Amino acid sequence: MSNKKTTKKNTNKKTKTTSNSKVKVEEKVLKHEVKLEEKNSKVNVKEQKLNKAKKKNFLRGFLISLLCLIACSVSLIPLFKETKFGLDLQGGFEILYSIKSIDGSEVTDEMVDATRVIIEKRINALGVNEPEILIEGDNIRIQLAGVTDEKEAKSVLSQMANLTFRNSDDELVMSSSVLKPGSVKVAQDERNMNNYYLILEIDDVDTFHEQTEIIRQNNDVMVIWLDFEEGIDTFEKEQQNCGTSSDSRCISYASIDGELTGSTVTLTGNFTYEEAKTLADLINSGSLPTKLEELSSKTVNASFGEDALQKTFFAGVVGISLIALLLIIVYRFSGLIASIGIVAYTALVFLIFNLIGGRLTLSGVAAVIIGIGMAVDACVISFSRVKEELRNKLSLEEAFRIGNSNSFTSIIDANITTLIAAIILFILGESSVKGFATMLIISIISTLLVMVLIVRLLLKMFVKSGYFNNRYRAFLGIKDLNKKSLYERIDYVKHFGKFVILTIVVLVAGGVYFYQNGFNLGIDFAGGSSISLTTKNKITAEEFASDIEKLGYEAVKIDQIDDNNIYVTVKDVFNAEDNDKVTAYFEKKYEDSTTSIGAVSNIVKKQLVENAIKSLIFAYIGLIAYVTLRFTFNYGVSSVTALIHDTAIMCICFSLLGLEVTVIYIAAILSIVGYSINNTIVVFDRIRENKRKLYKDKLKSKDELKELVNRSLRETFGRTALTTITTLLPIISLIALGSHEIANFNYALLFGLVAGSYSSLILAPAMWLFFEKKKIGKPEKKKWYEVEDEDKVEELKVKGINC
Repeated sequence: MSNKKTTKKNTNKKTKTTSNSKVKVEEKVLKHEVKLEEKNSKVNVKEQKLNKAKKKNFLRGFLISLLCLIACSVSLIPLFKETKFGLDLQGGFEILYSIKSIDGSEVTDEMVDATRVIIEKRINALGVNEPEILIEGDNIRIQLAGVTDEKEAKSVLSQMANLTFRNSDDELVMSSSVLKPGSVKVAQDERNMNNYYLILEIDDVDTFHEQTEIIRQNNDVMVIWLDFEEGIDTFEKEQQNCGTSSDSRCISYASIDGELTGSTVTLTGNFTYEEAKTLADLINSGSLPTKLEELSSKTVNASFGEDALQKTFFAGVVGISLIALLLIIVYRFSGLIASIGIVAYTALVFLIFNLIGGRLTLSGVAAVIIGIGMAVDACVISFSRVKEELRNKLSLEEAFRIGNSNSFTSIIDANITTLIAAIILFILGESSVKGFATMLIISIISTLLVMVLIVRLLLKMFVKSGYFNNRYRAFLGIKDLNKKSLYERIDYVKHFGKFVILTIVVLVAGGVYFYQNGFNLGIDFAGGSSISLTTKNKITAEEFASDIEKLGYEAVKIDQIDDNNIYVTVKDVFNAEDNDKVTAYFEKKYEDSTTSIGAVSNIVKKQLVENAIKSLIFAYIGLIAYVTLRFTFNYGVSSVTALIHDTAIMCICFSLLGLEVTVIYIAAILSIVGYSINNTIVVFDRIRENKRKLYKDKLKSKDELKELVNRSLRETFGRTALTTITTLLPIISLIALGSHEIANFNYALLFGLVAGSYSSLILAPAMWLFFEKKKIGKPEKKKWYEVEDEDKVEELKVKGINC
């Protein structure tokens, strides 16, 4: 019995113990679950805070981007309204004069400058606001926007300056013949270094002293007039404005302090240097033995210019919209931010252009739109680099940082080479070519400020937010990091030989055709006149040709733009009477018609051709020098060979299609030179980078060299293709929708872009490969700035000292 009880007791103890253990376990589990829940709760709270922070940073970045878009879009309207327009967009009159001396002596810089001063004075009398006066060697180009009476403008501008000395009653005292021609000089007052005075050298001493003495004795003043008009100008009316207003023909008056002796006199008046210099130029211009010989002229009707502006503006909006759409399709969210950058870029371009007082022409508008395509290139290079780093399994933040860092050198080198071409174009260009160069330079500066700096800062905010982590498709349009595109699998080097042979065949055949047929030279080079007619009624080329024949002129070429617009070039160089006759004829025959006339003398042809050749030669020299300094000589030679190919293709295409070559064609060639070298530099930069990274600058075999070129082309082909397309879009838009005036300019850019992309991807690398193959197996020459490795320097052994 007792044993049973004991067993029962022990059993109860076990049950109790087991029950207690379960309770403890359950308590532990419960505590663990509570802790786990608390931990999960903290993690959830942390995640929620993190997600809130991501959303907050994303919304902040989105708000800043939206405000940037709105601000830039709104600012474009007043910026565009404040922009000054050239003749081709506003209408007006342009004339090019050659400055000649009457006595046949050499024309000096002082004579040219004095002529410019007097022309400015006369233009003010015509009531023209903000004229454009450009000195081109011994020539002076005058653009007068808004002038309608061409005959009056020519009469006022071309007459010799008439300087006279009169008393306060407007009676003639002396003419400019008493002074030595162009002898007036500016001198500084030694007692007061801030004051300047004029020294006049007297030619007819007796007359000058006699007349000034009469004025002194009568307590009168000597009034200096320029182009005084009897019955209109009086000292009484102009005394308050004399010497202070650019609208007054009275340029100065002075009292005679004492009896004048000697062959020099001084004219004082507490002048600043600028005031003294202006007065000296005006007096010199009145006594200067120069005459103006007309070389060319151009009249553009205001309504014709307005029509060109509307067409070009519409084409520009379409082109920009297409670029933005393409960027968003390819790069998704990054493409959207880049599109905002395009708007900011456009606003900045017009802001800078207005601040420097630029005058917008049709070629300038083309430069803005082309510049947009080139600006996109900076973004595409950066985006391509970021994609590559993401494929290397880096995080988005690291890929963005490294990708942007690696792309910076390529962007800078590419833009500097384009800048070199633009500067050469600005220095050697004339009129609309110089305007195009100015806008191109501004575009390059704006690209670096907006597309490199602002767009990157905006995207950096979104990357930092963490919102796009593992959302690469939404952020950059990447579907599969491991999938390679077709162009990333092609063996480019394998086909180099075929492409080179094809290129040689095209160049030889095209060269033969060009040799036989040459260019269809426009009036800019061949001399002659152009007539543009816009009517509300339908007009045919046959009818217009008949009109030209009735007027007694020989038509060289007639272009039927549409049913209401027609353009003709004639061999004859029009004068003022011809302009009046042609304009009157068409205004009488066609109601509500507008006529635009341009004329260029054969004298201009030589200078234009010389400037064109100089521009290209200096561009090639400048680019090969820069590329050689930044890379090596082989890179430089290969680059310029590709550029010569691009220029040749443009010339062959124009000759083959019979397109008219004008002065703006030179701008197109140099633009392509700058753009093509841009693409080539990006390819060469990748070759140089891969050579250092993969082979440490030491290639052991031709196979390694071929693989280096193949790899580099695979990495840059997509970027080059896309940037070419983005630049082609606005050009195609301009061709289809823009003004006829710059149609051939756009065709030249179209041919050049296609040729430039081909040469950058095929010809330039093929040439570089050809030169580099010869170096394989040969010891590399040490560059002048390199120092030998200390470990390799052999110790100099001197008997009795170290041996």
